[in-house]
Amino acid sequence: MQPRPMRRQGGSTGTAATMSDGRPAKRSLTLKGHRTSVSLEDVFWRAFRDIAAAEGTTINGLAAEIDAGRGDVGLASAIRVFVLRRFMNR
Repeated sequence: MQPRPMRRQGGSTGTAATMSDGRPAKRSLTLKGHRTSVSLEDVFWRAFRDIAAAEGTTINGLAAEIDAGRGDVGLASAIRVFVLRRFMNR
């Protein structure tokens, strides 16, 4: 079944996210030589992988950069904000 098109502000159409995109999926990352689990929605995992590939790095490498600058913000939240900002600045 194809996702239904939805109207965006300004009249353009896009593809509505499927409901499964909203369920967090837990994945393991390696930061500073230690494994850690991060729960993100599938749509964020896909975008995060795409950004890493476009920058010629791995998701572990990109996560390490985000981890180094996140302060007291949770890693999953920091990744979501990073992805959102990247897409907003396109």
